[in-house]
Amino acid sequence: MKNFVHRGQITKVIFGSGTRERIPEEADALGCRRVLVLSTPDQAEQAERTAGLLGAAAAGVFTAAAPHTPVEVTGTAVAHARSLAADAVLAVGGGSTIGLGKAITARTGLPQLALPTTYAGSEMTPILGETEGRRKTTRRLPDVLLRTVVYDVDLTLTLPSAVSVASGLNAMAHAVEALYAEDRDPVAFLMAGEALDALVRSLPRIVRDPDDTEARADALYGAWLAGTCLGTVGMALHHKVCHVLGGTFGLPHAQTHAVVLPHVVAFNAPAAGRAMARLAQAIPGKAPATALFQLSGELGAPTALRDLGMPEAGIEQAAELVVQDGYWNPRPVDRDAVRAFLTRAWAGEAP
Repeated sequence: MKNFVHRGQITKVIFGSGTRERIPEEADALGCRRVLVLSTPDQAEQAERTAGLLGAAAAGVFTAAAPHTPVEVTGTAVAHARSLAADAVLAVGGGSTIGLGKAITARTGLPQLALPTTYAGSEMTPILGETEGRRKTTRRLPDVLLRTVVYDVDLTLTLPSAVSVASGLNAMAHAVEALYAEDRDPVAFLMAGEALDALVRSLPRIVRDPDDTEARADALYGAWLAGTCLGTVGMALHHKVCHVLGGTFGLPHAQTHAVVLPHVVAFNAPAAGRAMARLAQAIPGKAPATALFQLSGELGAPTALRDLGMPEAGIEQAAELVVQDGYWNPRPVDRDAVRAFLTRAWAGEAP
């Protein structure tokens, strides 16, 4: 007999091609009349176009979202939103921008909509990660769940292959951890498996042909499922490691997930048999950790933390931080074990 608790989502999801045209309608449905559009500097042009779609309902644009959601950026954005009398925020972009939107919502109560352009999945979770003083912390806050997410496959067609791969592997990490999460449930397990199937199927096709619309749709579908899993079950060792590396050493979020995932899977494999069996179903042929490492290499993803700017001298500090206030994990975690797999990940060695 299975005992479980399933948490449903409140977020409205619109998925398809050309769906960004529905942004004004969706903002109006929420009663939003002064929407602040958010983006990173690289997505400023897309943010301006989205503000153009909103017309008179656009209060302004803020284009300084940054990785790992620094609290000082959030403070500036909150002040800007208040100066404009904004009644909602609309994030255009990936995890950095959506994270900023959540941080604003946590401080102001403003509802958030999103137009994702990557496979980050943050838009489907109540998880807020913020960085202050080189330390990244995460909180699960139901109040920051997005009200509406509009997935437009067309917006992912311009996502460079390298970014697509890293972002897709980041999404896979959400799904993998959902397979063995402490509070996993049958729905999350099924969605996680489906997400892995879709991402493993689509990412090689995107590398071969970035303009393959069907592959892009499949990857975005997988990312939505993976993000939903992350939003309904808890995180484990993999996410703790990546939050430490990102917050402490400023490593790029998605690429760090891509490097670390095979090593954490290898560590957890002895204690997560059912999860490993489902992962092996998605990537058949070899042990799951080996298969993930080889898939990353075949896709051209980074496989070494040193290539992302991680100093070798930081391994000991990272191992210490990982075991402090760590997340639940299927296998007990100790500093020596973390140091060992981080050393391999730093060097780009197979798990």
